[in-house]
Amino acid sequence: MSPTFKNSIINKSILLVILSWIILAIIFGFSDLEILKAIVDEESLWGKFGNDFGEAPGYSLIAIALSILIGSYNNEIKKQKISAYVIIIIGIVLFILGFVVNERILIIDGLAIFFPLILFVLFTYKKNWKNYQKISTVIIILAIVNPLIFVQITKVLTGRVRFEDLDINYSNFTPWFLPPGPSGNYSFPSGHTAVAFMFLPIFILIRNRGWKDPIKILVSILIIGWGFFVGLSRVIIGDHYASDVLFSAEVALLTTLLLYKKFYQN
Repeated sequence: MSPTFKNSIINKSILLVILSWIILAIIFGFSDLEILKAIVDEESLWGKFGNDFGEAPGYSLIAIALSILIGSYNNEIKKQKISAYVIIIIGIVLFILGFVVNERILIIDGLAIFFPLILFVLFTYKKNWKNYQKISTVIIILAIVNPLIFVQITKVLTGRVRFEDLDINYSNFTPWFLPPGPSGNYSFPSGHTAVAFMFLPIFILIRNRGWKDPIKILVSILIIGWGFFVGLSRVIIGDHYASDVLFSAEVALLTTLLLYKKFYQN
């Protein structure tokens, strides 16, 4: 496949993401409230599962990528792993602190940070992490752009009230395009969804495999399936509107495509 053809595919994909984003944003802009009224189930077991564990795998990936990115600047293979040891300690501290303060989310996130990272270090202990530097850079930039900057700043500035916190007559509901402004409410956009879609850069690693390749099929199902599962779980329990999920997912898609174009096509 020629570089020109690949570049054309990426450009078309970027255009498709933007077009789908615009269309769905318009649809959800006028149907968000009705969608939630029709499907919300605050006792949904899978919805609660997404709430509790939806961000954990993404944090695992970020911890691994950050360890690699920092460590890869050291030429000695053994010393490359020092950054991982530090992050593992941080994860263990969070894990223990979760038990001390009886905070379940700290236990889950702490475990998600240190346990997968320990396994990764064991499997790659004798390997040069410089080989993974580029993909780790893409993952960390995505984490900074979407969950950290876009989601956190937009949440504060828009101040959208979550469905579960609306008045009984829904009088304080606002569509995504008419945000009330800073108000201490943080519905828009969805942080869980942004972290769940952190796995999109993994597609870069399997880009040269054929579409009938079993590994590519399985990885694609897991990445897209997990992202959609977490996003839908946030909607079903009333924590987020469809548009909250949409914007987080589309920013993840667009950012990943642009980073692929910059780091792998130039």
